Amino acid sequence: MQYKWTVLLNTTLGGLMAAIDMNILMISMPTIFRGLGINPLGNGEFTVLLWLLMGYSIVMATFLITFGRLSDIYGRTRLYTIGFTIFTIGAILLSIIPDGSGNTGAYLLIGLRMFQAIGGGFLMVNSAALLTDAFPSNELGKALGINQISFIAGSFIGLILGGVLAAYNWHLVFIVTVPFAVAGSAWSYFKLHEIAKRVKVPMDLAGNVTIGLSLVLMMVGITYTFVPYNGSSMGWGNPWVWTSIISGLILMFVFIYIETKVKYPLFRLDLFKIRPFSFGNISGFMASMGRGAIMFLVIIWLQGIWLPLHGYSYEDAPLWAGIYMLPMTVGLVIFGPIGGVLTDKYGARVLATVGMIITALSFFLLTLLPYDFNLPIFLVILFINGTGAGLFIAPNMAAIMNSLPKKDRGVGSGIRATFMNIGQTISMAIFFSIAISVFSTHLPDSIHNLKGQSPAIINLLLHIPPSGMLFAALMGINPLAGIVPPGSPLMSNSFFPTLIGPSFMIGLQIALYVGIVLSIVGAVFSAMRGKHYIHESNVDDDDEKSSAKPSEDDEEQDDDEDEKEEEPEPPKPKVKTKKKRDK
Repeated sequence: MQYKWTVLLNTTLGGLMAAIDMNILMISMPTIFRGLGINPLGNGEFTVLLWLLMGYSIVMATFLITFGRLSDIYGRTRLYTIGFTIFTIGAILLSIIPDGSGNTGAYLLIGLRMFQAIGGGFLMVNSAALLTDAFPSNELGKALGINQISFIAGSFIGLILGGVLAAYNWHLVFIVTVPFAVAGSAWSYFKLHEIAKRVKVPMDLAGNVTIGLSLVLMMVGITYTFVPYNGSSMGWGNPWVWTSIISGLILMFVFIYIETKVKYPLFRLDLFKIRPFSFGNISGFMASMGRGAIMFLVIIWLQGIWLPLHGYSYEDAPLWAGIYMLPMTVGLVIFGPIGGVLTDKYGARVLATVGMIITALSFFLLTLLPYDFNLPIFLVILFINGTGAGLFIAPNMAAIMNSLPKKDRGVGSGIRATFMNIGQTISMAIFFSIAISVFSTHLPDSIHNLKGQSPAIINLLLHIPPSGMLFAALMGINPLAGIVPPGSPLMSNSFFPTLIGPSFMIGLQIALYVGIVLSIVGAVFSAMRGKHYIHESNVDDDDEKSSAKPSEDDEEQDDDEDEKEEEPEPPKPKVKTKKKRDK
């Protein structure tokens, strides 16, 4: 087997494993909380739930750039393998947390998930870089399109497995990924090797500290916007939220200043002078913001409203929501590789731009549906949405990675992944704020207009936090459980969906309109990326005739033996003689 296919299969296994692990936790949350002996809707437990959902993403977004630079310095294959190993250890430790351990067990879950995210970060950063190293530029789109399928398939498999395994024992949710992780770790250790030469420069400690603190503060601040504060359904009024976000932004400007002054920066800011790299990252950021939280809101729509209305229990709703989201997965699986193959021939600009426009169209079509929608129409729209995502993701990623010099692919991949993770987190804050704020405004009228209910019941419903209602639906829990007597008519499958449906749809439609605008802006930036650009084909690395001109630091590094080995062309005989003489 050619080495490039070994790399593709191994990174595909890594993507499959990571996607299974991320989605299997989502659907298994109610079972995990029951196993630990925690009421997720209890007082103060919402923060625990939030950190379980967001802690993994916070770590990923915070350290991806650093992980990318570490990989450039110490070897992408080496740190990719270490990432697999860390992920494996995390999965094993998660599977042995004891039943009935309460909040202690929950905090262990949060900590180990964040530890696992370190491994996931090394996998994410290096997968794209290893594929770019192994595949020629005219096949990279195809490779990334195939690799994309693994993550999509893993998302669907995770939902199904979570629904099946959690019914037996919640520990199986974590054990199921261990064989994949062990096999992937061993396979990468014995079969993968370095292609790109390592960059022998010291780590930029000041840059790493400032960017890390900046991203941690901003991500934590954004995360705590979901926690109700001072009677508000969201946490935007919390002074610590704004202190955290503003402090993070200040540190980001400090980081940019440091990077212009240090001899060996964490990443070269002049990489953003490469047009396909900068515009590809901006369009990817817009895509993540546009669709990140929208899909969560659509899942809430399915789980909390449509499925219960049609006779599905709240406990089974997460599993069936995953099944009904399958058309989107099919669209991604079909058009991801097609988009990648076409990118290799024609470039990413047209395909990625069309993909963003199709995504915007799918959001608009969703705005036309009532809360009790016609299922076939809904499934067709999901397929259209998956088609748009498939035509965008692989072409955009291929364009970004092809535009980078070999020695910067690790950190470049980290920047790309960071933009996507931050975009998704900001998306969650913006769209949930919109949806919950509008929902909170209109829901009291719906409650007051209930017929045949006593004032006590009306008052009880008015005191349930709107954010708690929506997150309960996301977890497959009837928000009225434990509040209303089991035999009450309010516990019927139709009562709660009918109560919240109209108010929820108003907020969802506004969020969808914002998603349409962000997708169109992303399409504009995608169209501005320029023609098909491959760094090695357009630039002679000996004199770096690119828009990203080398800094004096790079010229100094070129005198170093290891940097000479990074030249894309074999060194001339006189260079070899010079090496021997230097030695």
